[in-house]
Amino acid sequence: MKMKLVVLLSIVCGLSSLSSCKTDSVILCNRPQHTEPQGNISKIAFGSCASQNKEQPILNAIAAKKNDLFVYLGDNIYGDTQDMNVLLTKYGKLSCKPEFQNLLNSCKVIATWDDHDYGVNDGGVEYPKKEESKNIFLDFWNEPKVSERRNHAGIYTSYYYGDSAHRVQIILMDLRTFRTHLITDSAGNYIPNADASATMLGAEQWAWLQNELLQPAQLRIIGSSTQFGRSLDGYEAWENFPLEQQKMFQTIRDAHASGVVFISGDVHLGELSKRVEPNLYPIYDLTSSGITQLEGSDVPNTYRVGNVNLDYNVGTIEIDWSQTDPEIFFKIYGVNGNEMYNYSIHLSEIHF
Repeated sequence: MKMKLVVLLSIVCGLSSLSSCKTDSVILCNRPQHTEPQGNISKIAFGSCASQNKEQPILNAIAAKKNDLFVYLGDNIYGDTQDMNVLLTKYGKLSCKPEFQNLLNSCKVIATWDDHDYGVNDGGVEYPKKEESKNIFLDFWNEPKVSERRNHAGIYTSYYYGDSAHRVQIILMDLRTFRTHLITDSAGNYIPNADASATMLGAEQWAWLQNELLQPAQLRIIGSSTQFGRSLDGYEAWENFPLEQQKMFQTIRDAHASGVVFISGDVHLGELSKRVEPNLYPIYDLTSSGITQLEGSDVPNTYRVGNVNLDYNVGTIEIDWSQTDPEIFFKIYGVNGNEMYNYSIHLSEIHF
Protein backbone atom coordinates (compact mmCIF):
# COMPACT_ATOMS: atom_id res chain seq x y z
CA MET A 1 0.00 0.00 0.00
CA LYS A 2 1.34 3.41 -0.96
CA MET A 3 2.43 5.41 2.06
CA LYS A 4 1.40 9.03 2.30
CA LEU A 5 2.45 11.98 4.41
CA VAL A 6 0.22 14.91 5.34
CA VAL A 7 2.04 18.26 5.32
CA LEU A 8 0.47 21.46 6.60
CA LEU A 9 1.07 24.50 4.45
CA SER A 10 1.59 26.61 7.57
CA ILE A 11 4.77 24.63 8.22
CA VAL A 12 6.35 25.30 4.83
CA CYS A 13 5.13 28.75 3.88
CA GLY A 14 8.20 30.29 5.50
CA LEU A 15 6.49 33.45 6.74
CA SER A 16 7.35 35.14 10.01
CA SER A 17 3.63 35.52 10.60
CA LEU A 18 1.23 32.73 9.73
CA SER A 19 -1.79 35.01 9.62
CA SER A 20 -1.88 35.03 5.79
CA CYS A 21 -1.19 31.29 5.44
CA LYS A 22 -3.94 28.80 4.91
CA THR A 23 -3.74 25.74 7.10
CA ASP A 24 -5.35 23.35 4.62
CA SER A 25 -3.62 19.97 4.58
CA VAL A 26 -2.09 18.70 1.36
CA ILE A 27 -1.24 15.10 0.58
CA LEU A 28 2.37 14.44 -0.40
CA CYS A 29 3.42 10.86 -1.11
CA ASN A 30 6.44 9.71 0.84
CA ARG A 31 9.63 9.94 -1.18
CA PRO A 32 12.55 7.55 -0.78
CA GLN A 33 15.69 8.92 0.80
CA HIS A 34 18.66 8.51 -1.51
CA THR A 35 22.30 8.03 -0.71
CA GLU A 36 24.82 9.74 -2.95
CA PRO A 37 25.98 7.82 -6.05
CA GLN A 38 28.84 5.52 -5.12
CA GLY A 39 32.14 5.88 -6.94
CA ASN A 40 32.57 7.68 -10.24
CA ILE A 41 29.49 8.62 -12.22
CA SER A 42 29.09 8.18 -15.96
CA LYS A 43 25.38 8.59 -16.79
CA ILE A 44 23.60 11.87 -16.00
CA ALA A 45 20.02 12.19 -17.25
CA PHE A 46 17.91 15.33 -17.21
CA GLY A 47 14.57 16.73 -18.30
CA SER A 48 12.02 19.46 -17.81
CA CYS A 49 8.49 20.61 -18.66
CA ALA A 50 6.34 18.06 -16.85
CA SER A 51 2.68 18.75 -16.13
CA GLN A 52 1.51 17.19 -12.91
CA ASN A 53 -1.88 16.64 -14.57
CA LYS A 54 -0.52 14.30 -17.27
CA GLU A 55 0.92 10.82 -17.31
CA GLN A 56 4.72 10.74 -17.54
CA PRO A 57 5.64 7.36 -19.05
CA ILE A 58 9.04 8.56 -20.25
CA LEU A 59 10.18 8.54 -16.61
CA ASN A 60 9.69 4.76 -16.54
CA ALA A 61 11.85 4.38 -19.64
CA ILE A 62 14.59 6.55 -18.14
CA ALA A 63 14.40 4.79 -14.77
CA ALA A 64 15.01 1.48 -16.56
CA LYS A 65 18.34 2.79 -17.87
CA LYS A 66 19.72 2.99 -14.32
CA ASN A 67 21.38 6.39 -14.58
CA ASP A 68 23.62 7.60 -11.78
CA LEU A 69 21.78 10.90 -11.50
CA PHE A 70 18.67 12.65 -12.79
CA VAL A 71 18.51 16.46 -12.94
CA TYR A 72 15.17 18.29 -13.06
CA LEU A 73 15.83 21.57 -14.88
CA GLY A 74 12.57 23.34 -14.15
CA ASP A 75 8.88 23.45 -14.98
CA ASN A 76 8.91 20.33 -12.84
CA ILE A 77 5.27 21.21 -12.18
CA TYR A 78 3.05 23.86 -13.71
CA GLY A 79 2.30 25.93 -10.62
CA ASP A 80 1.58 29.42 -12.00
CA THR A 81 0.03 30.85 -8.87
CA GLN A 82 0.54 33.20 -5.94
CA ASP A 83 -1.48 30.86 -3.71
CA MET A 84 1.03 28.66 -1.93
CA ASN A 85 -1.61 26.08 -1.03
CA VAL A 86 -2.34 25.65 -4.75
CA LEU A 87 1.39 25.36 -5.45
CA LEU A 88 1.89 22.72 -2.80
CA THR A 89 -1.15 20.77 -4.01
CA LYS A 90 0.38 20.59 -7.48
CA TYR A 91 3.65 19.30 -6.04
CA GLY A 92 1.55 16.72 -4.25
CA LYS A 93 0.12 15.51 -7.56
CA LEU A 94 3.64 15.03 -8.92
CA SER A 95 4.84 13.23 -5.81
CA CYS A 96 2.10 10.60 -6.02
CA LYS A 97 2.67 9.66 -9.65
CA PRO A 98 3.97 6.07 -9.88
CA GLU A 99 6.31 7.11 -12.72
CA PHE A 100 7.88 9.75 -10.49
CA GLN A 101 8.23 7.28 -7.63
CA ASN A 102 9.85 4.83 -10.05
CA LEU A 103 12.40 7.45 -11.09
CA LEU A 104 13.18 8.30 -7.47
CA ASN A 105 13.80 4.62 -6.75
CA SER A 106 16.20 4.30 -9.68
CA CYS A 107 18.81 6.99 -8.96
CA LYS A 108 19.73 10.17 -7.12
CA VAL A 109 17.50 13.12 -8.14
CA ILE A 110 18.39 16.83 -7.88
CA ALA A 111 16.53 19.89 -9.15
CA THR A 112 16.38 23.57 -9.98
CA TRP A 113 13.33 25.53 -11.14
CA ASP A 114 12.09 27.51 -14.12
CA ASP A 115 9.19 29.92 -14.45
CA HIS A 116 6.17 27.64 -13.96
CA ASP A 117 7.37 26.00 -10.74
CA TYR A 118 8.80 29.36 -9.65
CA GLY A 119 5.24 30.61 -9.84
CA VAL A 120 4.60 32.76 -12.94
CA ASN A 121 5.03 32.30 -16.69
CA ASP A 122 8.27 33.94 -17.94
CA GLY A 123 8.65 35.51 -14.51
CA GLY A 124 11.71 37.00 -12.86
CA VAL A 125 12.59 39.30 -10.00
CA GLU A 126 9.11 40.86 -10.00
CA TYR A 127 7.33 37.70 -8.70
CA PRO A 128 6.15 38.63 -5.18
CA LYS A 129 6.05 35.11 -3.71
CA LYS A 130 9.62 34.04 -4.49
CA GLU A 131 10.57 33.33 -0.87
CA GLU A 132 7.44 31.34 -0.09
CA SER A 133 7.84 29.38 -3.34
CA LYS A 134 11.50 28.72 -2.56
CA ASN A 135 10.66 27.22 0.82
CA ILE A 136 8.10 24.88 -0.72
CA PHE A 137 10.55 23.90 -3.48
CA LEU A 138 13.37 23.09 -1.05
CA ASP A 139 11.09 21.14 1.27
CA PHE A 140 9.62 19.13 -1.61
CA TRP A 141 13.06 18.14 -2.94
CA ASN A 142 14.21 17.16 0.57
CA GLU A 143 16.89 19.84 0.83
CA PRO A 144 18.63 19.42 4.20
CA LYS A 145 17.63 21.95 6.83
CA VAL A 146 21.30 22.89 7.28
CA SER A 147 21.88 23.39 3.55
CA GLU A 148 23.57 26.61 2.45
CA ARG A 149 20.87 26.74 -0.21
CA ARG A 150 18.44 27.81 2.51
CA ASN A 151 20.70 30.62 3.69
CA HIS A 152 20.94 32.76 0.55
CA ALA A 153 18.44 34.31 -1.83
CA GLY A 154 17.52 32.03 -4.72
CA ILE A 155 18.04 28.28 -5.11
CA TYR A 156 21.38 28.02 -6.95
CA THR A 157 23.70 25.24 -5.77
CA SER A 158 26.40 22.79 -6.85
CA TYR A 159 27.29 19.11 -6.41
CA TYR A 160 30.49 17.11 -6.85
CA TYR A 161 30.74 13.42 -7.74
CA GLY A 162 33.67 11.04 -8.26
CA ASP A 163 37.34 11.01 -7.36
CA SER A 164 39.79 13.70 -8.44
CA ALA A 165 40.58 12.02 -11.76
CA HIS A 166 36.90 11.59 -12.67
CA ARG A 167 35.28 14.49 -10.85
CA VAL A 168 31.98 15.75 -12.26
CA GLN A 169 30.75 19.12 -11.02
CA ILE A 170 27.03 19.86 -11.39
CA ILE A 171 26.16 23.56 -11.15
CA LEU A 172 22.46 24.36 -10.93
CA MET A 173 21.67 28.01 -11.57
CA ASP A 174 18.62 30.04 -10.59
CA LEU A 175 17.47 32.06 -13.61
CA ARG A 176 14.31 33.43 -12.00
CA THR A 177 14.88 34.99 -8.59
CA PHE A 178 17.18 37.79 -9.78
CA ARG A 179 16.38 38.06 -13.48
CA THR A 180 15.54 41.51 -14.88
CA HIS A 181 12.26 42.11 -16.70
CA LEU A 182 12.13 40.93 -20.29
CA ILE A 183 11.50 43.50 -23.02
CA THR A 184 9.44 42.99 -26.17
CA ASP A 185 9.02 44.40 -29.65
CA SER A 186 5.72 45.63 -31.10
CA ALA A 187 4.76 42.06 -31.99
CA GLY A 188 5.29 40.83 -28.44
CA ASN A 189 8.52 38.94 -29.17
CA TYR A 190 11.30 39.10 -26.61
CA ILE A 191 14.26 41.15 -27.81
CA PRO A 192 17.79 41.68 -26.47
CA ASN A 193 18.15 43.90 -23.44
CA ALA A 194 21.49 45.70 -23.78
CA ASP A 195 21.16 47.67 -20.54
CA ALA A 196 24.38 47.16 -18.56
CA SER A 197 22.34 46.85 -15.35
CA ALA A 198 20.12 44.05 -16.72
CA THR A 199 20.94 40.66 -15.21
CA MET A 200 20.15 36.98 -15.42
CA LEU A 201 21.90 35.85 -12.24
CA GLY A 202 22.27 38.86 -9.99
CA ALA A 203 25.53 40.00 -8.38
CA GLU A 204 25.55 37.47 -5.54
CA GLN A 205 24.97 34.48 -7.80
CA TRP A 206 27.59 35.70 -10.29
CA ALA A 207 30.18 35.94 -7.52
CA TRP A 208 29.28 32.44 -6.33
CA LEU A 209 29.54 31.03 -9.87
CA GLN A 210 32.95 32.62 -10.42
CA ASN A 211 34.21 30.85 -7.31
CA GLU A 212 32.62 27.53 -8.32
CA LEU A 213 34.45 27.57 -11.65
CA LEU A 214 37.75 27.81 -9.79
CA GLN A 215 37.13 24.47 -8.06
CA PRO A 216 38.84 21.38 -9.51
CA ALA A 217 36.76 19.17 -11.81
CA GLN A 218 37.24 17.19 -15.02
CA LEU A 219 33.75 17.84 -16.38
CA ARG A 220 31.49 20.73 -15.37
CA ILE A 221 27.79 20.49 -16.23
CA ILE A 222 25.96 23.79 -15.83
CA GLY A 223 22.21 23.38 -15.49
CA SER A 224 20.43 26.34 -17.11
CA SER A 225 16.63 26.22 -17.04
CA THR A 226 16.45 28.23 -20.29
CA GLN A 227 18.64 27.71 -23.34
CA PHE A 228 22.15 29.09 -23.19
CA GLY A 229 23.49 28.21 -26.64
CA ARG A 230 20.69 28.81 -29.10
CA SER A 231 20.22 31.80 -31.41
CA LEU A 232 17.69 34.57 -30.84
CA ASP A 233 14.15 33.45 -31.63
CA GLY A 234 11.74 35.77 -29.80
CA TYR A 235 11.32 33.39 -26.87
CA GLU A 236 13.12 33.22 -23.54
CA ALA A 237 16.85 32.45 -23.76
CA TRP A 238 20.20 33.86 -22.69
CA GLU A 239 20.29 35.72 -26.02
CA ASN A 240 17.76 38.14 -24.51
CA PHE A 241 20.56 39.34 -22.22
CA PRO A 242 23.60 39.45 -24.53
CA LEU A 243 25.87 41.17 -22.03
CA GLU A 244 25.12 38.47 -19.48
CA GLN A 245 25.79 35.77 -22.05
CA GLN A 246 29.14 37.34 -22.89
CA LYS A 247 29.85 37.62 -19.18
CA MET A 248 29.39 33.87 -18.91
CA PHE A 249 31.91 33.24 -21.68
CA GLN A 250 34.33 35.64 -20.00
CA THR A 251 33.80 34.09 -16.58
CA ILE A 252 34.78 30.70 -18.00
CA ARG A 253 37.86 32.25 -19.62
CA ASP A 254 38.89 34.14 -16.48
CA ALA A 255 38.60 31.02 -14.33
CA HIS A 256 40.42 28.97 -16.96
CA ALA A 257 37.66 26.46 -16.29
CA SER A 258 38.01 23.51 -18.62
CA GLY A 259 35.29 20.95 -19.26
CA VAL A 260 32.20 23.19 -19.23
CA VAL A 261 29.03 22.00 -20.96
CA PHE A 262 25.47 23.23 -20.49
CA ILE A 263 22.21 21.36 -20.14
CA SER A 264 18.95 23.26 -20.59
CA GLY A 265 15.19 22.92 -20.98
CA ASP A 266 12.08 25.11 -21.32
CA VAL A 267 11.35 24.98 -25.07
CA HIS A 268 9.50 21.64 -25.45
CA LEU A 269 12.00 20.10 -27.86
CA GLY A 270 15.41 18.43 -27.87
CA GLU A 271 18.55 19.69 -29.61
CA LEU A 272 22.27 20.32 -29.23
CA SER A 273 23.71 23.82 -29.72
CA LYS A 274 27.39 24.67 -30.19
CA ARG A 275 28.88 28.11 -29.61
CA VAL A 276 32.37 29.00 -30.81
CA GLU A 277 33.70 32.15 -29.15
CA PRO A 278 37.15 33.80 -29.30
CA ASN A 279 39.83 32.36 -27.01
CA LEU A 280 37.49 29.67 -25.71
CA TYR A 281 36.89 26.04 -26.52
CA PRO A 282 33.47 25.19 -28.07
CA ILE A 283 30.59 25.50 -25.61
CA TYR A 284 27.89 22.86 -26.05
CA ASP A 285 24.32 23.17 -24.74
CA LEU A 286 22.21 20.00 -24.77
CA THR A 287 18.52 20.89 -24.51
CA SER A 288 15.88 18.41 -23.43
CA SER A 289 12.38 19.45 -22.50
CA GLY A 290 9.10 17.80 -23.06
CA ILE A 291 8.50 15.17 -20.37
CA THR A 292 4.83 15.92 -21.05
CA GLN A 293 4.86 19.09 -23.21
CA LEU A 294 5.44 19.37 -26.99
CA GLU A 295 6.29 22.37 -29.16
CA GLY A 296 4.82 20.82 -32.29
CA SER A 297 7.01 22.68 -34.79
CA ASP A 298 10.66 23.48 -35.32
CA VAL A 299 12.09 26.77 -34.08
CA PRO A 300 15.19 27.54 -36.21
CA ASN A 301 18.49 27.66 -34.34
CA THR A 302 21.65 28.93 -36.04
CA TYR A 303 23.87 27.03 -33.63
CA ARG A 304 22.12 23.64 -33.80
CA VAL A 305 24.25 20.54 -34.35
CA GLY A 306 22.32 17.86 -36.25
CA ASN A 307 18.59 17.30 -36.02
CA VAL A 308 15.90 18.65 -33.72
CA ASN A 309 13.64 16.28 -31.78
CA LEU A 310 10.00 17.30 -31.42
CA ASP A 311 8.67 14.26 -29.56
CA TYR A 312 8.64 13.75 -25.79
CA ASN A 313 12.26 13.50 -24.72
CA VAL A 314 14.81 13.24 -21.93
CA GLY A 315 18.51 14.03 -22.35
CA THR A 316 21.61 12.32 -21.03
CA ILE A 317 25.30 13.05 -20.82
CA GLU A 318 27.21 9.78 -20.77
CA ILE A 319 30.96 9.58 -20.12
CA ASP A 320 33.26 6.75 -21.17
CA TRP A 321 36.01 7.09 -18.58
CA SER A 322 37.79 3.95 -19.87
CA GLN A 323 39.34 5.86 -22.76
CA THR A 324 42.62 7.70 -22.30
CA ASP A 325 40.81 10.80 -23.57
CA PRO A 326 37.30 10.24 -22.15
CA GLU A 327 34.47 10.38 -24.66
CA ILE A 328 31.35 12.39 -23.81
CA PHE A 329 28.07 11.43 -25.47
CA PHE A 330 25.20 13.90 -25.78
CA LYS A 331 22.07 11.77 -26.13
CA ILE A 332 18.33 12.30 -26.35
CA TYR A 333 15.89 9.49 -25.62
CA GLY A 334 12.24 9.13 -26.53
CA VAL A 335 9.20 7.98 -24.59
CA ASN A 336 9.97 4.29 -25.06
CA GLY A 337 13.63 4.69 -24.20
CA ASN A 338 14.57 4.79 -27.87
CA GLU A 339 17.70 6.73 -28.78
CA MET A 340 16.71 9.80 -30.84
CA TYR A 341 20.04 11.63 -30.91
CA ASN A 342 23.68 10.79 -30.27
CA TYR A 343 26.66 13.11 -30.71
CA SER A 344 30.02 12.68 -29.05
CA ILE A 345 33.15 14.67 -28.31
CA HIS A 346 36.32 13.95 -26.37
CA LEU A 347 37.09 15.69 -23.11
CA SER A 348 40.22 17.22 -24.61
CA GLU A 349 38.05 19.16 -27.07
CA ILE A 350 36.61 21.26 -24.25
CA HIS A 351 39.82 22.03 -22.39
CA PHE A 352 42.08 25.05 -22.49
